[in-house]
Amino acid sequence: MSNIILIGMPASGKSTLGVMLAKLLGYDFLDTDLLLQKRVGRHLQAVLDEEGAERFKALETEALLSVACEKTVIATGGSAVYSARGMAHLATLGRVVYLSLPLSEVKSRLSDLSTRGVVMEKGETLDTLYATRKALYEKYADVVFDETENGKARTMAQNATALYQLLTTEGKETL
Repeated sequence: MSNIILIGMPASGKSTLGVMLAKLLGYDFLDTDLLLQKRVGRHLQAVLDEEGAERFKALETEALLSVACEKTVIATGGSAVYSARGMAHLATLGRVVYLSLPLSEVKSRLSDLSTRGVVMEKGETLDTLYATRKALYEKYADVVFDETENGKARTMAQNATALYQLLTTEGKETL
């Protein structure tokens, strides 16, 4: 197994779960949101506010295309799936895992979208954003990982352990 690339909605735990998974696997950890921030020298929300969603997506694509690593858990920004080129590049680096979380749980975890650096079109709601992105996450995923059990969210530690077990057990593609 080379790299593990985590995709999913904002607040799905890509960064938090990613760090835990990296420790379990003995891998490095890379957060492409932090990579993008470092490249542009500003917070993600500042880029969105000052330059708009289209410019943000272009900068994110550049950051995704710059990723070159091995034995790394890569947490992407939630909007990475808007970049076909970026996702194609990441797919060459390892297995893409979609952290699937119900909309109700995403809503309960997100407090203020206006400061989080979430790429949304004018007039778009969290419901429509979820529907659009869910289809893209499923399109690009090699593995779909359900972060709930019997309709209840698990802790990040439980999810990290379950995902580790899934990824280290051959032949399973969903949990």
